[in-house]
Formats: sequence, C-alpha cells, structure tokens
Amino acid sequence: MLKRDAARERGRKGEDAAAAFLQRAGATVLARNWRSGPLEVDIICLHEGFLVFAEVKTREKNGMTRPDEALTPAKKDKLLRAARLYLLEHDAWDAPCRFDLVCVYCAGELCEVEHYPHAFDLTDLMGGGDAAWQPW
Repeated sequence: MLKRDAARERGRKGEDAAAAFLQRAGATVLARNWRSGPLEVDIICLHEGFLVFAEVKTREKNGMTRPDEALTPAKKDKLLRAARLYLLEHDAWDAPCRFDLVCVYCAGELCEVEHYPHAFDLTDLMGGGDAAWQPW
C-alpha cells in the first residue's frame, strides 16, 4: 500500500473511532466530512447543548508526533471559516458552538481516543467578540 493510501486509511479509521466515541458520550452526529469548497469539518454533532465542530487528528500510537501538534493556527482558521459556512447554510447563527479536538492513537486495529472539548478559544482568532462560542 502506498504511504498516502495508508495515511488515508488511518485517518478514516480514526474518524470512525472518534465518531463512535462521541456517540457513546451522548453526541448526535449530524455530519461527517462536511465540505464547502476546499473547507472541511471532520465531524459536526450536537453535544450537551452545543453545536460541535470536531477536528479529528489520528497518529500511530508510538509515532514521532502527537495528533494535537497538527492543530495549527492555520487549521483553526480553516475550521472557523468552515463553521461560518455551515451556520449560514443551516440558519444556525444562534446556536451555541464549540470547537473540539479528538486525538486518536492507533496501533494495528486498536484505537485510543482522547477528547478535548473547547479545544481552542475563538477570541484568539477573532480578535474579541461577544462570547467564545460565537464564531463570527
């Protein structure tokens, strides 16, 4: 298998594990791999009264890098832009929102999941705002 294909397969497996984890935690998954042009959100769900935009990062369990290292400022900005488009398309501007990070560590077929609700504060990206959950 090519390296790129292996990475895609690992990513798919990680997203499956993340979605299952969130559902077991009481979330209702609304969309997976939601896209608008070049922007994408891995998982969008309802959880504990929030509309959650979840970014999933998957790595090998004993790999050289941690999944959370891939949540860069540029990636956060893309998530914010994607969330804005989702809220616009679904007329959901009044919904309380949060951005979660789901880190998945895989070893063979086994995956461990770490969930970080409210993984980042939007005021850093927005330069202020009425509340941290308002992504506009």
